[in-house]
Amino acid sequence: MAEAADFQGTSPSPARRWMRRTAALLASAPLLAGLLQLPAASAADAAGQTSARAASGSRTVTVALDSLSPSAPTEGDTLTVSGTVTNNGKQAVTDAHVDLRVGPELTTRSAIDTAAKRTGYVPGADGTAIGGSFTQEFAKLTPGVGERFSISVPVDDLDLGGSGVYQLGVSLSGETAAQPWEQVLGIERTFLPWQPDEADPRTRTTVLWPLVSTAHMTAETGSNEQQTPVFLNDDLAKEIAPGGRLEQLVSLGKDLDVTWVIDPDLLASVDAMTRGYQVQGESETTAGTHQAVAKQWLADLQKAVADKEVVALPFADPDLASLAHNGTAVTGSLSQFKAATDVAATTVKTVLHVTPSTDFAWPVDGAVDPSIVKVATSAGADKVIARSDSLEETSGLPYAPSAARPIGGGTTAVVADARLSTAFQGDLTKASANTLAVQKFLAQSLALNLQTNQQRSIVIAPQRMPTASQARAMAEAVTALQAGTWTEAQELTAAAEAKPDPGATTNVASTSDYPSSLRKQELPRSAFEQIAQTQDKLDSFKVILTQQSRVVTPFGRAINREMSTSWRGLATEAQGYRDGVESYLDDLSEGVTLIDKSETKLSGRSATIPVTVQNNLVQGVDNLVLRLTSTSPTRLEIDGKAYDEQPVTVSGGHSQSVKFTTSANANGRVTVYAQLFTEDGHAYGAPVRFDVKVTEITATVMLVIGGGVLLLVLAGFRMYTQRKRAAAREAEGDAPETADEPDDGPQNPESPEHRLREESGTRPGAGAPEQPSDPTPDTPAEKADPSGTGERVDR
Repeated sequence: MAEAADFQGTSPSPARRWMRRTAALLASAPLLAGLLQLPAASAADAAGQTSARAASGSRTVTVALDSLSPSAPTEGDTLTVSGTVTNNGKQAVTDAHVDLRVGPELTTRSAIDTAAKRTGYVPGADGTAIGGSFTQEFAKLTPGVGERFSISVPVDDLDLGGSGVYQLGVSLSGETAAQPWEQVLGIERTFLPWQPDEADPRTRTTVLWPLVSTAHMTAETGSNEQQTPVFLNDDLAKEIAPGGRLEQLVSLGKDLDVTWVIDPDLLASVDAMTRGYQVQGESETTAGTHQAVAKQWLADLQKAVADKEVVALPFADPDLASLAHNGTAVTGSLSQFKAATDVAATTVKTVLHVTPSTDFAWPVDGAVDPSIVKVATSAGADKVIARSDSLEETSGLPYAPSAARPIGGGTTAVVADARLSTAFQGDLTKASANTLAVQKFLAQSLALNLQTNQQRSIVIAPQRMPTASQARAMAEAVTALQAGTWTEAQELTAAAEAKPDPGATTNVASTSDYPSSLRKQELPRSAFEQIAQTQDKLDSFKVILTQQSRVVTPFGRAINREMSTSWRGLATEAQGYRDGVESYLDDLSEGVTLIDKSETKLSGRSATIPVTVQNNLVQGVDNLVLRLTSTSPTRLEIDGKAYDEQPVTVSGGHSQSVKFTTSANANGRVTVYAQLFTEDGHAYGAPVRFDVKVTEITATVMLVIGGGVLLLVLAGFRMYTQRKRAAAREAEGDAPETADEPDDGPQNPESPEHRLREESGTRPGAGAPEQPSDPTPDTPAEKADPSGTGERVDR
């Protein structure tokens, strides 16, 4: 950006500038005289040596600037600067004193950056000491020992000029035994924004206040009616507890004119905690104990956002860049993003009782390329929060233009200022780091306002998850900014709708220009493939459930979390979370299964074969079909064909036996497969394979049966012929014997036949009764019909 242009606001009077320059020249006169007296070196060489000596010595003592109040003084204020000086050398520093130094006015934003990077003391560039009573003296600074200082000076005595940003240095001067002359041994520099009068115009400034966290909830829920959620850990309780990161953001943000940018997943997680929750452990889950903390945090947040603008991110804050670069080629990825967007507004409204805006998409660090913009707007958002280091100005504007930029297709890029948005990154736990960050932020803001007389809308989009110390620094800076004289607060929606600057760039950087450091942290394609696989399993599982919402909702939200921006830089943890969700879904799906069967033997031509479906879920299952298939239908038929199907409904925690009618046509072993299907024809679960052994319809059995029938026929025929002959004898009993009738001949009285005739009172040749046939058996004749269909078979 063309940030190097001078301020176009009010400048110091010519007389005061002349006096200051004259004073600087007088102060440097002794140094110039000394340089002229050096016989062995040129003036230029001597100046270089002196500067090198000053630079090396000016880092002997560390100067920590812990506080500067007020941060943006106005006329009549008294500036108080406090901190610590510590001797890092090996020798004591004597005749030491701390001074304030007002440096030159910094007329560009880049000049502020340059001054902030300097470390050692540079004569002339760091101004002259105010001196007088505005000095704190130390007789001696012992090595390694820190000494506190505090200097107060009326702003009028700083001799500031017109509105602008001034460098303010705090230096420690003294002597050492090795260098027994007074010199600057340590310096810290900061910035003093000076806008004594109301700026005209003021910069309309939008500050985003993000409430975003990592994924905390798993897909697992309890079997009770409330479906008690299970959390990965109890870290969220620490964040919302007093002093925690999220608690600090709420307590600090409630008094600021900011636009709240909230991840609905955070609200859903805290809301779930209020009703009771479980926490995963190494071996078992334990009950969470921070319901009261969760209730208090939500209550505080509801009050904080009651009259403020709230922007809802898609649920779980999906990583738009990862999705654009690695996910769009995987079927269903954009559908997941759409689902995360659709549920966002409802979640925020339910928990916070405010209606949020869902028109904004926020890529990581505001870095955009055409593919990211396309994905960001695919779910309905028409505004993308970018950053000025991604949409760099190429038209040579001497100022930072307003945030809103039309980038085509009805999409508006809301371009946040990069310098202001990144002002509070890094470790700000030390008071000195906090103070420097706040003062630099305010200096950059004032410098931006002084660039032009045009009123502009500027957006500040800080990091997504600031630490507690970063949040405190942000709040301190925004408080000073909103109490200052050069800005006025504005909501994000208004900034997006502001009239765009016609000279501002609207060209989105190409995909090849996307920062490699950010690309390395993206979710890989394999992550989106696993997400799609898990979704497919969920789709197959849900169709059999009688209460789908108990499973679809927690798993749907867990799948959203798998795409979260918070996984950047945590590849191992992200993989573990995805594996956990898929594994738990597999466990639930396997709760509805077929019980294995051993070999089954048929005891007749036809029989029923039972197959048992076990439901270990809490809820009932329906919309299932059980299919039994014979691999050899010529030998074994299922209801007269190769396979048969029957619908299945099983209550939660129960099993159901489904019976199939079979008929055997031949001897042998037949393999049978049982398989569950959903009603739309998709296989559900693994099939069960078992063998059916047909043992009674064999060739031997058929021969025996045939032989038995033949014997019965022969026996009947014999009985018929015997009775016919007997009847004939009775008819001829009284007729005289004819010569043709054979003589029985003499009888042996000892023969069995003779004895039998004697006992029966008959004589041979007389009309004796027919010899009786074999007695009739007691058992009924074997039934030739097939056995009943209700016959029990072995399993």
